[in-house]
Amino acid sequence: MTNLLAAGRAVRSAAPHALFDAMRAALAEYYEAVDVDLLMADYSLTCLQPVTALPHTGQPLPVESSPEGRAFGSQEPFGQYVAQDGSVDLHLPVTVRGDRLGILTVRLPKHRCTPDTVEELTELAEVLGHEIVVAERDTDVYMQARRASRLTLASEMQWQLLPARACTRPEYAIGAQLEPAYDIHGDNFDWSSTAENLTLSVTNGMGDGIQASLLTNLAVNALRNARRAGIGIADQAALADQAIYAQYRGEAYVSTLLLSFELATGRGQVVDAGSPQLWRQRDKVVEHVDFEAQLPLGMFDETAYVAQDFQALPGDRMIFVSDGVYSALSGAGEAYGERALARAIQSVGLLPAAAVPRALLQELASYRDADAQDDALVLCLDWFGRTAPSSHQAD
Repeated sequence: MTNLLAAGRAVRSAAPHALFDAMRAALAEYYEAVDVDLLMADYSLTCLQPVTALPHTGQPLPVESSPEGRAFGSQEPFGQYVAQDGSVDLHLPVTVRGDRLGILTVRLPKHRCTPDTVEELTELAEVLGHEIVVAERDTDVYMQARRASRLTLASEMQWQLLPARACTRPEYAIGAQLEPAYDIHGDNFDWSSTAENLTLSVTNGMGDGIQASLLTNLAVNALRNARRAGIGIADQAALADQAIYAQYRGEAYVSTLLLSFELATGRGQVVDAGSPQLWRQRDKVVEHVDFEAQLPLGMFDETAYVAQDFQALPGDRMIFVSDGVYSALSGAGEAYGERALARAIQSVGLLPAAAVPRALLQELASYRDADAQDDALVLCLDWFGRTAPSSHQAD
């Protein structure tokens, strides 16, 4: 435990760009680490990029077929012996509240690879993740390391707008992904929680390129501004609608699905203002959930929005998709949302929420007849609900 505290202190006191160097030095000093590598998940979640000489990185490792990828996918430490000297490589998830950032690989002498050491190094990998999230306010090192190729400017703007790619709390787990990861335009997602509520939005700004990204940026920030004023989602939609209309006068608009959930009860409200859709898996049955359709944000001046009631039950899995997913066509001309999407949701039923979007987007890529002509967004929300305290706890 003394080593854990000392190593954690060394990382927390390091300069933002030097977190990995501090971690490597601390692990060598306190745990006799022979070698240490930090791998960051790229934007498409298909490979792990070494944090080496930036702005370029070393040879990436595939998520699907590497020991490091196994630890990334399972979110459990994974060890393997290094044949030449009997050392052990430990691959440790670098994850922050469910958001999978990458893998920390630590090579240890065999005699140091004890259960206590594995537990401490697993905790240090989590510490490193938290410090990376904070450090990204002040350095580009970790964002550069995530890039398997160059991002378009529109894509850069969209990724900077996101809250994360995953989040877990006792009441729910969220995972989300955008494609094409390095060339997205107008699709976006956002969420925020308090002690009692979760607010979630899926947005799709019309058009492409920079214009779509600028439009979506305005919409998301208008929704955030209204949300942070403490008002309900119907008024959030109305204020965002006014902001977009004032800028574009109806020539551009944003399709939005906006939801708010009470964490204690699962009771929610929904404003369906456009094309994003919801599929729900409940008791192994997958179905498209229809809401009362309302006008997209910014289409007309001073549109009034009404929130519709909605109920989430423990065990529900909710899959939110943009039109780039459910409207994608197969070679036979059948839209993905007609039958294939429901089958795909069934097939990934055992995966955690954070892994579901990537899996569905991979299946979509094999389904459609041609390369994507539109952004594709998938967001998975697993609803666990809140366990009520037993009566004797209140006594």
